Amino acid sequence: MSDLGSSSSVTTGTQLLNDQQVIERIFQHIDRGSTDLGDTVWREPVEHYHTQQRFDDEIALLRSLAVPFCPSAALPKKGSYIARKASGTPLLVVRSSDGEVRAFINACRHRGMQVAEGEGCSRAFVCPYHAWTYNLDGKLKGIPGAEGFPDVDADQHGLVEVSATEKGGIVYVRQEGQITADSMEHCLDYFAPQQKMFQQTELSDQANWKLLTETLLEGYHIKSLHRNTFYPYGLDNVNLVETFGANSRVIFPFRRIEKLRDIEASKRRLEGAVTSVYHLFPNASVSVLSKHSNLTIMEPLSPSSTRLVSYFMVNRQIDGVDISHAQAQRDAEFVQSSGQDEDREAARAIQQTVTTAANTHLTFGYFEKAIVNFHQHLAKHLET
Repeated sequence: MSDLGSSSSVTTGTQLLNDQQVIERIFQHIDRGSTDLGDTVWREPVEHYHTQQRFDDEIALLRSLAVPFCPSAALPKKGSYIARKASGTPLLVVRSSDGEVRAFINACRHRGMQVAEGEGCSRAFVCPYHAWTYNLDGKLKGIPGAEGFPDVDADQHGLVEVSATEKGGIVYVRQEGQITADSMEHCLDYFAPQQKMFQQTELSDQANWKLLTETLLEGYHIKSLHRNTFYPYGLDNVNLVETFGANSRVIFPFRRIEKLRDIEASKRRLEGAVTSVYHLFPNASVSVLSKHSNLTIMEPLSPSSTRLVSYFMVNRQIDGVDISHAQAQRDAEFVQSSGQDEDREAARAIQQTVTTAANTHLTFGYFEKAIVNFHQHLAKHLET
């Protein structure tokens, strides 16, 4: 796992509890029958989950923020690229010839055809329509039959670049405006350089992106929704919740954390004893599990549909033993086949009721502190 799992401070200055502090607080909750609580009840209007105007406002916001696009490990060498839509815009993100990551609108400057598809590694990008060719830095390299375009200045017809940067093992892209140091203040070191990516998936759900995000950020539903999947291994409504800026970390302990009571406090480690879910405002999450971690981006497609783009990473050593790709793969398959499918089903079911007269709003209470933090910051951004 990343350095976050064993350190209370990171390069940004954001303070999170370290392993020993987390474990001690969890033991206190277990012994007292308690959990971390917020201090605010939030009521989110149901129209925010299905109206076109709200959706359009949220897309505009996503384009104005530095949003995770992929892990750095997905672009392992010069020429590595990923082409996909982000907030409705076709983007091409590539590790250029100088090793830096660059992002472009994926549109040829001739007739607008997308110049790349999917992911891969290339020395240049050739438009499949008329073969206009671009370097890895986006510059227009060649035009077949250039004499037919006497007024085209190659220096002015490179791919249109948008702002991109790397921090803590994640590539961030901002489609409108430049990424600033202030905007990266709460971006932690999520993935270590030695962590390798072993899988990438995409799937679509008939649910608003916020409903899917909300399923990740509370343990109040573990026993009721995951009775035969997560609950036999985990604890119901026993969570540690930390917020840092618009982001949060929610820790879900496994029952086996009890084995750490017999270990000297200074030697206790979280690896394998909890699942940690980091919400990266507004539409991404990093989940750190026993043998793998994943970065998931909730890409809004419409007010009632979302594409979940996930990248899976092998965790680092546990007790000095390397984790294999096969072990990480089995870990990921278990998680998806058990509780995650149930979370997605719940989000789809809620989507079918938000357009009815059943509720004027959805209510989030003290047990749902991280979700309240999410909606508070989303409302604040949309009001400014």
